[in-house]
Amino acid sequence: MLRAVGDPSEELLTAASQRYEPEAPQNARFDLVVIEGPDAGKSFALEGEEPGPVLLGQSEACAMRIDDREVSRRHVALDVEGRRLRITDLKSTNGTFVDGVAVVEALLAGGEIVRLGSSALRVDRHEPGGRTARAPRRTGFGRFVGQSPEMTRLYPLVERLADSEVSLVIEGETGTGKEVLAEAIHEHSPRRNGPYVVLDCTAIPPNLAESELFGHERGAFTGATNRRVGVFEQADGGTLFIDEIGDLDVGLQPKLLRALERGEVRRVGGNSLLKVDVRVIAATRRDLDRAVQEGLFRDDLFHRLAVGRIALPPLRRRRGDIAVLARQFWSELSPGTQLPHHLLQRWESYDWPGNVRELKNAIARQLVAGDVSADFEEEPPADVGDALAGAERSMREVLHARLPFPVARLRVLEALQKAYVERALAEHDGSVERAAAALGIGRRYFHILKTGKRKR
Repeated sequence: MLRAVGDPSEELLTAASQRYEPEAPQNARFDLVVIEGPDAGKSFALEGEEPGPVLLGQSEACAMRIDDREVSRRHVALDVEGRRLRITDLKSTNGTFVDGVAVVEALLAGGEIVRLGSSALRVDRHEPGGRTARAPRRTGFGRFVGQSPEMTRLYPLVERLADSEVSLVIEGETGTGKEVLAEAIHEHSPRRNGPYVVLDCTAIPPNLAESELFGHERGAFTGATNRRVGVFEQADGGTLFIDEIGDLDVGLQPKLLRALERGEVRRVGGNSLLKVDVRVIAATRRDLDRAVQEGLFRDDLFHRLAVGRIALPPLRRRRGDIAVLARQFWSELSPGTQLPHHLLQRWESYDWPGNVRELKNAIARQLVAGDVSADFEEEPPADVGDALAGAERSMREVLHARLPFPVARLRVLEALQKAYVERALAEHDGSVERAAAALGIGRRYFHILKTGKRKR
């Protein structure tokens, strides 16, 4: 960890931050040779320039596939870091052993024997044959920011996927920036001029999920007083981002698969099929391979979605990005002011279990409350009070209307969203960009919440 001595100037702090991530040595090449097990004699090469971790396991989605029934679908992730090979067990069923020792994560230097299930692999390291000119380090992809080695290795893959039309899955812990990356991919894709529509599977009750996806006709069910256009139709010609796809009800998954394969949907209560041209980007905090094994997610849907896969590392693995992200968020939320040195040092020493979203919220909280004690309270500003009063009125109206619970729940959720949007806009002088950043959501999704527009 970096610690300041005395009272350093901004220039010294900047220089120290630049030294925080030293220029990595040229990567070595590693070969993994299967010496025991069903695939004995098979070998895999890791060149060190792979865009992110390489997965090894039984799954067809793994770049390194082993036909061993005792190996998990996604058993380990492998990542070259200079002259070392990082191996990370992905919560496998039978564990990962390096030279007979069970490991969750380890750095290998070459010569080790790795055991997975009934297979054993020898790790061979080959030194680079000569130095090549290093390309300038990227600092981000669109609005997605990160210049740590863990992130820069991802950008070539992200660029290729952005240029394509394939479906893809973005995996990562909560708060790692999956939605921001999905929106950046859309903005750099051939569909950039088309709509970008968001569906959060955790924000809708299961019995309304089909209507949200495909729409419904008037009278299709109790409370369906008008025809509703689903997110597939809304996203026609553009991109549909399905957040937390792992939470989608198993009974609805075959219908989603059919819509993806045939490019057509049928509204609930409707008779005709509607053609749609949609690219789907899905995101999940869950281990979908394990969900497939447990029967919670359809294998065929998983393979249809995961044509491309991006695994975002947690912020604790991106230490070099904490200062970069903190300065950007501070600048967005408080233009023209400087981030205090002592705050940056404090934040760089923290593990951020909530990842980038937690860091952003910590900065917003610091700008609002400063260093006041936790028991300091004040009356909410008038505009915030107005938003709360509006949400309370909506709640009372829903209760008095005696609506069916699924419909009532949706109405209350819409009122809450409206109150949040109004408060965020009031706190940031009407700036949509700054308000969206403060709430931790993309600008396009914020605009949807702000306007409440849904095609009918």
